[in-house]
Amino acid sequence: MSYDYVIELRDLNRHYTMGEETVKALDGVNLEIKRGEYVSIVGPSGSGKTTLFNLIGGLDKPTGGSVFIDGVDIAQLDAYELAWLRCRKIGYIFQSFNLIQVLTALENVALPTVFAGVPREEGLRKAQHILESVGLGTRVHHRPSELSAGQQQRVAIARALANDPSIILADEPTGNLDLNTGMEIIDLLHGLNKTKGLTLVAATHDLKMIKASDRIVWMRDGQIERIERG
Repeated sequence: MSYDYVIELRDLNRHYTMGEETVKALDGVNLEIKRGEYVSIVGPSGSGKTTLFNLIGGLDKPTGGSVFIDGVDIAQLDAYELAWLRCRKIGYIFQSFNLIQVLTALENVALPTVFAGVPREEGLRKAQHILESVGLGTRVHHRPSELSAGQQQRVAIARALANDPSIILADEPTGNLDLNTGMEIIDLLHGLNKTKGLTLVAATHDLKMIKASDRIVWMRDGQIERIERG
């Protein structure tokens, strides 16, 4: 293992049993992602990209093989250790935003800092600063229902940044957005990748996101079909 890589996948498998049939959602995947790299994971529905995303993020456990984050095999962590890693090292962005509707933008972004044990006032100050940095300084007290889809995704991005993660995992982050708004979100993510040195891994169908990537990992039938430079 090399510590030049923030993510390393070794012979990664995820199999599901459906009746008498075994479905190989992932089948022997090997991949190394460098610190600060922007990687897009691409493939048709059922190719395994979302399963791969969930395993990298510690949201699921492999049937076999290993996922290393900063040299640590996360499958060997107990529930507390895994929760600590997810809280502090990884930020998640989802296609459906996953915002809490009764909370304001400020409260949504500050929520991860609560789980990290940050004092409330400090967390709110940090959330305010992050929302300003993603262009939502005048919308901090609005609830999700009062925001456009693009604004909601910016809140979701701000929330992903709340605990200063080294890795951002984005699952179809432009999937629910129109063309122009999608481009704004891609530019925002690309800028964060370059200015903050964040490692960005995106599962996507969006050709615009693919073009902005350093590398594109093409998947089919649970395996890596090919890897291309962006």
